[in-house]
Amino acid sequence: MKQKEKLEKINQDIAKTESRLRRAEQEEKILQHRLKTLNRKERTHRLCTRGAMLESYLPQPEILTDEQVNLILRTLFNSSSINQILDKILVENQRKPEEYIE
Repeated sequence: MKQKEKLEKINQDIAKTESRLRRAEQEEKILQHRLKTLNRKERTHRLCTRGAMLESYLPQPEILTDEQVNLILRTLFNSSSINQILDKILVENQRKPEEYIE
């Protein structure tokens, strides 16, 4: 009889552990979903902010097509002086990974 009680206790412990595991897995899914949502919101905010910055430099941005804006940006970013500035900024930012620069 003692053996049977021990076996039942072990089976109960297994069931409790499996239940805790399922809860932990569900909590992990919830946290991963929250992380994806936060990352998406952060990206959306960044895109809107930077798009607004771009439009502030364009004369009459509402009449320009996407292709025209793309042409302007490609032309600007093909400039060696712009690429030098970008390279410098990227190197500086990589030296300070703990700081987030907006």
